[in-house]
Amino acid sequence: MLKMVFWVVFGVLALSFFGISLRELVQDPQTQDNFSFIIDLVRNGWGFLTGWVEGLGEFFRGER
Repeated sequence: MLKMVFWVVFGVLALSFFGISLRELVQDPQTQDNFSFIIDLVRNGWGFLTGWVEGLGEFFRGER
């Protein structure tokens, strides 16, 4: 846990050193659109995978 906190602080300091503002990065419409796309992709992929695994379980239990 302490190691993770160290790396987060180190990452923020490194971004600050290169002049990258996290606030501007998060508020940028392009970044928000990209995150929205990734979240939708993960949700759809998770739905597909859970459906596939449930179907596989039903197949092996002989419920179909």
